[in-house]
This record gives sequence, structure tokens and C-alpha cells, in this order.
Amino acid sequence: MLNVRLDKELEEKLEFLSKKEGVSKSKIVKDALTAYLDKSKSSFSAFELGKDLFGIAEGEENLSSTFKEKIKEKLNAKFTH
Repeated sequence: MLNVRLDKELEEKLEFLSKKEGVSKSKIVKDALTAYLDKSKSSFSAFELGKDLFGIAEGEENLSSTFKEKIKEKLNAKFTH
């Protein structure tokens, strides 16, 4: 839960829009905050956007260093002469 203090003028504008649109003040504020955060998302770095995904992959840790060896093993197994 978040409490926000608004000056009188902003509160009046919010109240007017709420009545005009027929939606709650909370919905207007949530929608505005969502739009603001979505717009600012583009300023995050690639690391910041993906940091919750790093380190969750499963598999062999040394796959990148043993890639050629693994390919040779698979080809030899498939095309035995």
C-alpha cells in the first residue's frame, strides 16, 4: 500500500477527471504510474532488464568451451564407418 500527498490543485483535477471518466481516483493514478514506468523502462540497461533471469539455466557449465568436442562426438556417433 502506498499513500501519496497531493497539493490541492492536483487533487481537484484528479477528482474532476475521476467523476468525468466514471473511474476511481486509484485507477487513474495506477494507470498513470504504469504508463510512466513503462516509458522509463527503456532507460534500463540490458543487464537491469535481464538480471532476474541470469544464472537460472540448467546444463553443463563448460558447454561453450567444449562445444567443438561435443559436435565431433555427435557426428562420429551418427556417421560411424
